[in-house]
Amino acid sequence: MEQPIPTPTDVLTQRALVARRAAEITFRRPLAYLRRWRSGRFPRPLFFLAFLGPGLIAANAGNDAGAVATWSSVGARYGYGLLWALVLVTIALAVVQEMCARMGAATGEGLSDLIRERFGVRGSAFAMSTLFFANVLITISEFAGIAAACELIGISKYITVPLAAIGIWLIVTRGSYERVEKIFLFMAFAFFAYPVAAIMAHPDWGDVLHHTVVPTVYLNATYFQLLVGAVGTTITPYMQLFIQSSVAEKGIQMEDYPAERLETYGGSVFAGIVVASIVIATGATVFAASHGAGVQINDATQAAMALVPFLGRFAPVLFMVGLLGASLLAAAVVPLATAYSVCESFGFERGVSYSFKDAPIFQGLFTGMIILGAVVALIPGLPLIPLIVVAQIINGMLLPILLVFILRLVNDRRIMGKYVNSVLQNTIAWGITSVLSVLSFIMILSIVLPAVGIPFLQ
Repeated sequence: MEQPIPTPTDVLTQRALVARRAAEITFRRPLAYLRRWRSGRFPRPLFFLAFLGPGLIAANAGNDAGAVATWSSVGARYGYGLLWALVLVTIALAVVQEMCARMGAATGEGLSDLIRERFGVRGSAFAMSTLFFANVLITISEFAGIAAACELIGISKYITVPLAAIGIWLIVTRGSYERVEKIFLFMAFAFFAYPVAAIMAHPDWGDVLHHTVVPTVYLNATYFQLLVGAVGTTITPYMQLFIQSSVAEKGIQMEDYPAERLETYGGSVFAGIVVASIVIATGATVFAASHGAGVQINDATQAAMALVPFLGRFAPVLFMVGLLGASLLAAAVVPLATAYSVCESFGFERGVSYSFKDAPIFQGLFTGMIILGAVVALIPGLPLIPLIVVAQIINGMLLPILLVFILRLVNDRRIMGKYVNSVLQNTIAWGITSVLSVLSFIMILSIVLPAVGIPFLQ
């Protein structure tokens, strides 16, 4: 009897089942938590902890060295004037992260997997090659951030950068996903240093609230470029790739997804609070001291030192803890997300639970990016800011394209079944995509046109 030809849906379903069975073997502890919760023997608040991880890690990995520098510049230059935009950016981040987490739970596959299967290898290869180049630059900037953080307390980068690279490599390549995730979560708690800095700065909370709900717009190029740069450094493509791959590898399924959705939204809100704290701390100190004139801050080290007269000797320590935690987390997440995406695009074995022998491409890509990032960061006089700017330009070009892929996938019933976007979700998501496309395009013009002698937003 002739066998029926499998449809694309059958293939996706079979692959999802295989991925989920593998996840059940690898991640017995969260599933054990789930069974205990369903039997009534596990406290409901603690059940949430079984799913804590992908959303919080992905959202806060975006608050890296580039984000600290960018948002510090926002606060120092315009005070609280961009807090209203941060609210919108946080909402956008939560919506995009949730769509990717939902796809990971519904299909058991990563974003690059779905892009390749739905749109073909050629389109996937183009997106992944662009992403790879951007992420290499970001990885370098993260190790430069590690160097800058430790130099705040007098430790040479020639000691800290190699130790950080070796530590990150050992954590990821010698551990299971569950163990790696716990370490990433521990790193994320370093971000609490920024809210502490904001409180110690003694801001006018009434003024903070006013600028949070009432938009303030300055019609000049610097303001607009900072606005676009802040969006670009908060919502980055590698975050979407990481959260979907993490949810899929963790083995979270749709019947358990409500807890993961809550964790994803919570991670985005926490990331927004961290960024707001950076703006408030610099706005209440550096901007206030300039009597409204604003101060140009070019990197996170300068931001920390600028706070010393206002926060005292604790300023370098607070910013060191936050910047070091942010840079360490992103230095691990960015190469990991890149390895996931490239291997998914070409069908190679991937996952932190696999050894070099089982997943040589995955582990090799991760290792190579760690080595390259650390070696380049040790170059004397490294131009960190130009590297961050270039990476943001490429991410700005890639993000709207990736969002279109995400929206087409999340609305495909052959892939998502009944878990496609609602009308409201599509309205918000397509609006975000349109605005980000326009902002990214204007950002590129604002950098390229003046460089060739054409005035734009001057």
